[in-house]
Amino acid sequence: MKAIIPAAGLGTRFLPATKAVPKEMLLVGDRPAIQYVVEEGLASDADGVVIVNSRNKKAIEDHFAPDPDLVKLLRERGKDKYADAVEHVGNLPVEFVYQDEALGLGHAVLCAEDASAGEAFYVLLGDVLVPNNKMLPAMQKVSNNHGGASVIAVMPVSDEEVSRFGIIAGTEVEPGVWKVDKLVEKPVLDEAPTNLAVFGRYLLTPRVMELLEDVKPGVGGEIQLTDALEAVLAEEELYALVIDPADGFDTGTIESWHATNKALLD
Repeated sequence: MKAIIPAAGLGTRFLPATKAVPKEMLLVGDRPAIQYVVEEGLASDADGVVIVNSRNKKAIEDHFAPDPDLVKLLRERGKDKYADAVEHVGNLPVEFVYQDEALGLGHAVLCAEDASAGEAFYVLLGDVLVPNNKMLPAMQKVSNNHGGASVIAVMPVSDEEVSRFGIIAGTEVEPGVWKVDKLVEKPVLDEAPTNLAVFGRYLLTPRVMELLEDVKPGVGGEIQLTDALEAVLAEEELYALVIDPADGFDTGTIESWHATNKALLD
């Protein structure tokens, strides 16, 4: 089972900083943002991570590549703490595939189809950090309790934020767990069925990957993961785990990136 991390985006909200440095490599606390996401994936039952990268973002690959010469130099200088950190990140089981065109989240996930090997898989959006690593195991437990169904994480949002997110409709089947009937993309408040917004963590069955092959490009010519989830609802059950907003951090804007750094460094 793989954890797929889409990371091929341009990071336009962070320009000009991301002109030369990938957004995923911006420091959050004591490490690049994407390292948190990789470590979260590996703290679950995933046996490896697949990063869907752009060929122009070699810095991400360099970060996860072994560097025995640097480790040796650091140890010779008595800097074992830093040597251990470099060795750790270079030994993480990370592989790379490439998204050569920016054709949407669904297309990014589909780029990892071969690596997923026809198994269930996680999708972890790199803008969202979950430092306690507890969300994916909780989602796996919900899936196990419901016959291996797909599970998405959702978070309650304010009325002002509803129109910014994908919102679920459905029925709460146990405290904090919903059976999803529909996904509504960025509804106006009066048309939103709930205030539960998709949070950026997914545990998906192999059927979702198969359905992505048939998803037609939508607005902007992009292939959306939401469309595949809507299609899978006709065939399989889909559940949502309601998470505490304090369990995760959004780093998708400069303001939220600063807030996340403050929260993790305080």
